[in-house]
Amino acid sequence: MIKVSDIAKKKVVELMTEEGFDSQNDFVRVGVESGGCSGLSYNLKFDKTKSEEDKVFKDNGIHIIVDKKSFLYLVGTTLEYSGGLNGTGFVFNNPNANRTCGCGESFSL
Repeated sequence: MIKVSDIAKKKVVELMTEEGFDSQNDFVRVGVESGGCSGLSYNLKFDKTKSEEDKVFKDNGIHIIVDKKSFLYLVGTTLEYSGGLNGTGFVFNNPNANRTCGCGESFSL
């Protein structure tokens, strides 16, 4: 399962609306891909469709889809949003990551 913090939910709804998505029916697609300074990087985008291979979750009113491969790396992760002086953006609080880079956009197991 992937969780969504209250602050991240507000930002997701705001961004989905700006980009023509409906937060009640469309999805936040979260994934992992090779790359980044720590080996794996996070990927987040909005999507209107899901495949049979996707895992589907709903947390805090947000529909999340994750492909099977990425799910193994993301189980237990909380999507958060930081708007502080150290940077603005979505943050993945991933209990599976042994090491993360300074910007928080990549990790390794």
